[in-house]
Amino acid sequence: MTEEPRWALITGASSGIGAELARAFAGRGYSLVLTARRHERLEALSAEIGRAHGVPVEAISLDLEDRQAPRDLHEMLLERGIAVHTLVNNAGFGLRGYFSSLPHEKQLAMIDLNVTALTSLCRLMLPSMIERRRGGILNVASIAAFQAGPYMAVYYATKAFVLSLSEALHDEARPHGVTVTALCPGPTESEFAETAGPKETGFFKGGAMSSAEVACAGVEGYEAGQAIVIPGAGNRIGAVAAKFAPRSISRRIAGLLQGMR
Repeated sequence: MTEEPRWALITGASSGIGAELARAFAGRGYSLVLTARRHERLEALSAEIGRAHGVPVEAISLDLEDRQAPRDLHEMLLERGIAVHTLVNNAGFGLRGYFSSLPHEKQLAMIDLNVTALTSLCRLMLPSMIERRRGGILNVASIAAFQAGPYMAVYYATKAFVLSLSEALHDEARPHGVTVTALCPGPTESEFAETAGPKETGFFKGGAMSSAEVACAGVEGYEAGQAIVIPGAGNRIGAVAAKFAPRSISRRIAGLLQGMR
C-alpha cells in the first residue's frame, strides 16, 4: 500500500528562510506547495527543488496580506486533492522606525501578514491534521517575541503573538498526535534585513546566522516535537536573559540596539 505523501505548505517561500525551509523539507522527502507574491522567483525555486530532490512541487502566487487569500489558498488545495501534512507559516516582514511616523497602512499590512494570515491558515489547516492524527505547523516567530521592541514596535508585537499562539496550540494539538512549533531566529542573513533596515543596528554587529542554518534547526526541532526552537547559542542566551531581566531594562536594550537614540 502506497504511503500518503507528506505535503508541506510553505508561505513566503521565494527567498531567505522560506526558500531554505523548502529545500530542507524537500531533502526529507516532503512534497511541496510553495506560495509567495513573486511568481518568477517561485517558479525558479520550484524547478530547482524538483530537479535536486525529485519531489512534486506546486507553486501558487498570491498575496497573503489580502484577508481572503488564506481561504482562497485552502480552496485551491482542496480542489487539487492536496492534504497538507505540515503548514509552514514563514511569510512576514518588519519595519524599523518611530511608530508615530512609520506609514499607517504599512503597519496594518504587517499585522495582516504576520498575524492575521498566519492565524487564518492555522485555523484552516489544523482541524484536518487533528482528524488524521498526523502532521503539524511550523510558525516562524523571532527572538523579538521575548520582549518589547522600541523602534520596531509592531513587528515585535506581531512576533510575540506568533510565539504565544504557537505555544498554546502546541499543548492543544499534542494529545492528537500533531506538533506545533515556533521557530525563533535571531539576526539572519536574508532579504528581511533589507526590508526592515536592521543591518545598520547593533543586532548584526555580532554576526548573523545563514538562512540555511536557521531552516535546518527549525525543521529538526519541528520533527523532534519541540514547542520552541531558538537557533544559535547566543540567541538562546539572549531569550533567557530577556525573560528574567526587568522588562524596563530589556526593552531599553532593544531600543538601544536599534540605534535610533
